[in-house]
Amino acid sequence: MAVVLGVDSSTQSTKVEARDLATGQVVGTGSALHRVTNPPVSEQDPTSWWDALVSSCNQLGDVRNEVVAISVAGQQHGCAVLDADGNSIRPAKLWNDTTSAPQAAVLVAQLGAAAWTEATGSVPVASFTITKLAWLAQNEPADLARIAKIMLPHDYLTWCLSGEHVTDRGDASGTGWYSPSQGTYQPQLIAAAVGSAGDGIDWLSCLPKVLGPAEAAGTITSAAAAALGLPKGVLVGPGSGDNMGAALGLGLGGGDIAMSLGTSGTVYASSVTPTADITGAVAGFADANGAYLPLVATLNATKVTDAVARWLGTDAPGLAELAMQAPMTGGGPVLIPYFDGERTPNLPDATGTFAGLTTSTTLEQLALAAHDGVLCGLLGGLTALITAGASASGQLNLIGGGSRSVAYRQRTADLLGKPIMVPDTDETVATGAAVQAVMAMGEATAGELAEAWDLGEGSLVEPVADGAGVREAYQAVIA
Repeated sequence: MAVVLGVDSSTQSTKVEARDLATGQVVGTGSALHRVTNPPVSEQDPTSWWDALVSSCNQLGDVRNEVVAISVAGQQHGCAVLDADGNSIRPAKLWNDTTSAPQAAVLVAQLGAAAWTEATGSVPVASFTITKLAWLAQNEPADLARIAKIMLPHDYLTWCLSGEHVTDRGDASGTGWYSPSQGTYQPQLIAAAVGSAGDGIDWLSCLPKVLGPAEAAGTITSAAAAALGLPKGVLVGPGSGDNMGAALGLGLGGGDIAMSLGTSGTVYASSVTPTADITGAVAGFADANGAYLPLVATLNATKVTDAVARWLGTDAPGLAELAMQAPMTGGGPVLIPYFDGERTPNLPDATGTFAGLTTSTTLEQLALAAHDGVLCGLLGGLTALITAGASASGQLNLIGGGSRSVAYRQRTADLLGKPIMVPDTDETVATGAAVQAVMAMGEATAGELAEAWDLGEGSLVEPVADGAGVREAYQAVIA
């Protein structure tokens, strides 16, 4: 049996999924937690990602002896900077670190939103890697001067595995210095971001080589193989961002939509053409399969319902049960869920708001408002995708930890007004990374694997209530 490993290195943890190459059957899993971060400052030591990968792989047991390829899908946008000796200069600023919001505003003001979308397909916000480099130039110029390599989280793990400084176009498209439509770096944007603090630095030499969707990074190093308990000669795939990995793991096709409910939320579409949204709501990303993945991200998703559950003396499943007992067609309070600032809309200093509270408001209504507030924000993102030119003619797939909630499932269908698919697997990111590992071997295309491995199979959830009034009430409050 030949086995491939897919790695999901997220903000919260690293997960490894081992799959039989021929059948796609899961034959082993492992996971390890990362240190919890608390925005607005959200940083992690990159070496902890490697430690978590080692721990996760060591949970696989003897199946490791059959591994032939591995690939990594990682949290997007994080900024890991290394010196000439390959050591981390400082902790990596993660995507949800909003301390670079002032630098993001300056960058947009300097060049203009139109110039940014033309150059990179996106307007930078605090999440983007380029704003974190600008923050470093302004606050830690001595550290900036020591940079020899810049890496995204997945790049760092691929480097630990293979010794190669590489990335892919999907994850590169979230940096703010790469053009997904042209397939080229834009080093002049880095120079503009760091100003005179970067004088004398050859930024192109600091950036990883961009690999194609099915291009291998190389083979595993002897040191990495020993640490992970893997055979010599294991092929290392190019890796990608977590959203790009999930798209592969779902077998997302043209017109299909994915909505991910984790601590944060995303909604994105599979597109054959690039997008460029001058409003900044839609990030014009590339995908991991040679096409495009326009995406809207929110900072606040299941963390909101977790917090409200805590306030009401219950847990997430308990809050979902309460929500399902409330009237489903609206008329209750409305929650604007910007608890820790927000990325879309770009309001890094915002806070959450309950509107429409009365003395007759019930616990059940509060619970429903918490779920609906999160979903209305993401469905507003879906509208932005369509406005930017993405097709939403296919299936909406609800993924992430929140997709296991009965309230999130049902309310997504109700508020959307049509059936949704909830895939059977919880690990779409790791699955997508495993798909990419096979692609790098030249064994099959993503489409062939989606069919052979039955990717995206799941349960259809039908709407049972008209959610139009709820969405109108939400829009009235945020207007």
